[in-house]
Amino acid sequence: MSKIIKTTLLAGLVSLSAGPAIASDNATWQYEDVFNIEYAASPQVSPSGDSIVYERRSMDIMSDSTRINLWQYNLSSNAHTPLLSGKAQYRMARFSPDGKKLAYISNEEGDNQLYVRWLQSGDTARVTNVEHGVSSISWSPNGQWIAFSMFKPQEAKGIFSEMPKKPKGANWAGTAKYIDQMSYRSDGRGFLPHGYRHIYIVPAEGGTPRQITTGDFHHGGNIAWSPNGEQIFISGDRHPDWQDRPRESDIYQINVATGETTNVTKREGPDAAPVMSPNGKKIAYLRFDDKKLSSQNNDIFIMNNDGSDVENLTAKLDRPIGNPKWDTKGRGLYFSYDDFGQKYVGYVNLKGKITEKIAKLGGQSLGRPYTSGEFAVVDTNELVVTLANANRPADLAMVKKGKTRKITSLNEDLLAHKTTAEMSEITVKSTVDGRDIQAWYALPPNFDKNKKYPLILEIHGGPHTAYGPNFSTEVQLMAAKGYVVVWANPRGSTSYGEDFANLIHHNYPSQDYNDLMDVVNGMVAKPYVDSNNLFVTGGSGGGVLTAWIVGKTDRFKAAVVAKPVINWLSFALTADGYSYFTKYWMPGMPWDHVEHLWARSPLSLVGNVTTPTMLLTGEEDVRTPMSETEQYYQALQLRKVDSAMVRIPKASHGIAARPSNLIQKVGNIMAWFEKYRTQ
Repeated sequence: MSKIIKTTLLAGLVSLSAGPAIASDNATWQYEDVFNIEYAASPQVSPSGDSIVYERRSMDIMSDSTRINLWQYNLSSNAHTPLLSGKAQYRMARFSPDGKKLAYISNEEGDNQLYVRWLQSGDTARVTNVEHGVSSISWSPNGQWIAFSMFKPQEAKGIFSEMPKKPKGANWAGTAKYIDQMSYRSDGRGFLPHGYRHIYIVPAEGGTPRQITTGDFHHGGNIAWSPNGEQIFISGDRHPDWQDRPRESDIYQINVATGETTNVTKREGPDAAPVMSPNGKKIAYLRFDDKKLSSQNNDIFIMNNDGSDVENLTAKLDRPIGNPKWDTKGRGLYFSYDDFGQKYVGYVNLKGKITEKIAKLGGQSLGRPYTSGEFAVVDTNELVVTLANANRPADLAMVKKGKTRKITSLNEDLLAHKTTAEMSEITVKSTVDGRDIQAWYALPPNFDKNKKYPLILEIHGGPHTAYGPNFSTEVQLMAAKGYVVVWANPRGSTSYGEDFANLIHHNYPSQDYNDLMDVVNGMVAKPYVDSNNLFVTGGSGGGVLTAWIVGKTDRFKAAVVAKPVINWLSFALTADGYSYFTKYWMPGMPWDHVEHLWARSPLSLVGNVTTPTMLLTGEEDVRTPMSETEQYYQALQLRKVDSAMVRIPKASHGIAARPSNLIQKVGNIMAWFEKYRTQ
């Protein structure tokens, strides 16, 4: 149940508050507070630049999910009003070119369908009546058509045709699944149905969608229209061997009238996310030259519509780049990028001059302190961003000429009266090679420097991702239990350049273990950290490193290994992304590199483990399958190591997707640590 909404305007700062789903008078973070979190996402700016529509996301205690409603903010009056709100999901808002209508997707009447709302009258029309969900909506330049992508199923045909007829009323087990595709299941989706995602167009006032792409290939992502509305530009891989090319894609031009498909780019390596310039003469897109490294950064390229005059605008910025957006005059592009654990907005003009750190982004990674955030362009010099705040989920803010003006306060009713964890930064020198290793730590609420506190080392996944001084519900809950929590970016992390990230290429885990121990040593040197009460946990890649750590040292009182890879040999042949992992994370096929993979498998060190260790994984996880967890648990049990296995229900790799599972995850971790904490 989301919070009841009251709208108050105070000098341009909107405070949205009301009775929480579960009332709590406690002065620090409590588990039930997870159900009361709200955050802003997907801001969209009207063509006139006078209003913003965004997704207001809240936790629904009854459905155990995230509810998405649409709200509108008027820049001239500072009025903030609900646009589409209720029990249904309303998302992916897109203004028509004249700004008078808003297209969006909703499940108001069942499956996800496309709707259009006339903003002046408030009238709404359902545009599609399709069997499968609509995605990636995009208006034509004249506002008469809307393009979208949609899955089109194909009949799955097996090879066995002599099955006896089932008698009437018989209760048989069902029809066997016949699978002959390389890509047959995906984390969060399970077994994939037969079929392909295609591009369709439909009249903006409703009608029959018309499919304009063909072939046994997936088409999706950004949909960019040509200025005359006669072509659409998309990215995809129409190569016959597309299933075995996990990182390949090209930009294609689709003729709207005939469906004729033309390669605009055609090279080795991914070309993706096409964005048309305001004057329609240039296309910006993301690209990198594929060296088969496990971590590779995109650059922003521009080209003419026919693929000529290709230029790299961001070659000088060795950072992960995403989400390119043209400024309103077409003189350059804004983009997001990660730098030293923080996501920023940057800008590059058409001559390749880069302006860095225009605004900080954050607040959308609710569970752990990953980099996150979105932005939209208001005009050439003004942006709307999801605001970075270490103690709050994402709010919206306006950024103009270096000045930031916050325009929402979505969680003050929940958090203003609470004492939250104070965060600080620590940088240590790696004992491996003297590199700087950046980390952050949170102190318990009402911290007393004269006391001793237990320490939790929390390790990020990826492994090619980045933590930072970002909001984290999990960190806040851990700190509220009286622990100092530290998180770090060891070698392999992104946001420090490709070389730093690829120090663990085909060498993971390795010296990232040493970097993490150096961070722990830096924290133990602080007088308020109890060196006799050290704990360690991490998920996914962090689970790998947690299991590696307890195989290397017994300095931790207890460990929780969440959704790990334990055995690279079995992982390579059971994970959903096996085509990618074997090509980029491994030097070759697993059966050809047994010694290499076993030497980096935490299971190879299980004979050393004495640390009490809990395993924690989602029961529907196929990214790091439950079989990995079970191998390690059974090995620990055979060795008589104090161990437990927690299986999170209805959870895939993203355990925190359901609020109740986020609570169960953190609650079990803290209960395990409390079991072994000495006073």
